[in-house]
Amino acid sequence: MNRLIVTLTAVAIVSGCSSFPHRDKNPYAKPQFYAKYLDTGSVVDRQIASTVEALRATPDSAPLHNELGQLLATKGFSKDAEQEFERSIDADKRFYPAWYNLGLIRASTGDHHGSRRAFARTLRYKPGHGAALFQMGLIEERRGQAANAIELYAKAYRVDHTLLDVSINPRVLDSKLTHLALLEMYPLAHAKQTMFFDPTPAGYIEPERGASPQTDPADIVTPTAPATDQGKQTPPPGE
Repeated sequence: MNRLIVTLTAVAIVSGCSSFPHRDKNPYAKPQFYAKYLDTGSVVDRQIASTVEALRATPDSAPLHNELGQLLATKGFSKDAEQEFERSIDADKRFYPAWYNLGLIRASTGDHHGSRRAFARTLRYKPGHGAALFQMGLIEERRGQAANAIELYAKAYRVDHTLLDVSINPRVLDSKLTHLALLEMYPLAHAKQTMFFDPTPAGYIEPERGASPQTDPADIVTPTAPATDQGKQTPPPGE
């Protein structure tokens, strides 16, 4: 009986360990695949080398993984960049910049389902992320969900007007619903833009504390005499 218990315990331990993928505690202890393609004369390559060196010391830094992912994406190492964004999220699942960047890199490689999930997580941890709202709008438009896309675009443009600037966001040209999104956001945006608040008048003097408020003569309402019928004689007093 005791032998059976020991055997089952051992099996449980082995199966439990095998259920988790093997992860190197510090993957930067050895040279990375892309290291041999780096040109030491390039600014980006020097930044990559220094970031990798920093990660050797602090391999659980979400910002460093995110920074390295962006640098690798710039060099065209999409798969390595995606892995760095995932490592960033492993270090801090609420680190929304890595979720957004992961969505971008997945979208660029054709992983539409994965990018949609990443952008949704971005908005979960940063609801007002204008760029993520716009990217979700593109995804919904591609899926044929025009109403959802228009709503997302309108929210994105309200949060960040620069998303309408082609020089800043070239992908605005990929949408055929921009004009409808602008109509959707117009009533609220117009109401805000036409709120002209009245400033405090120059020379305004606050009343003294505890003093009774003075009445403005313009606020005094003079009672009017009741109207009388035309031609009716008012009897003299005593009659």
